[in-house]
Amino acid sequence: MPLKLSLKPGETFVVNGAVVRNGDRRGVLLLETQARVLREKDILKPSEAATPAGRAYFAVMQMYLLGEVDGPLYSQTADALAGLIAQQPDLREDVLAISADVVAGDLYRALTRCRKLMPQAAGEAL
Repeated sequence: MPLKLSLKPGETFVVNGAVVRNGDRRGVLLLETQARVLREKDILKPSEAATPAGRAYFAVMQMYLLGEVDGPLYSQTADALAGLIAQQPDLREDVLAISADVVAGDLYRALTRCRKLMPQAAGEAL
């Protein structure tokens, strides 16, 4: 089943590492094969990753966008998730679920779970 993206004028998204911008009209894009896709609203810039939850999200996002499941990005992600647990022990179960997704290679699911954590961790210390 294809992935259907309805795009706003000028909306940016990433497909398999390539940054793509929609034209000046609304558009629809159908992806017929599996691809790593991330919409502009879900992309976190390095300067915005200033909290433990933000750093964890950014680390998982990098793994997802680059399609890497091991190596330096994996270590960076593990460190970011450990830092989040250290700062907010009440999020431990959620962070462990994200970690399990990362280990299983289900990076989009890990990213989705991590995104949901960010509002819960809004009051965290830097």
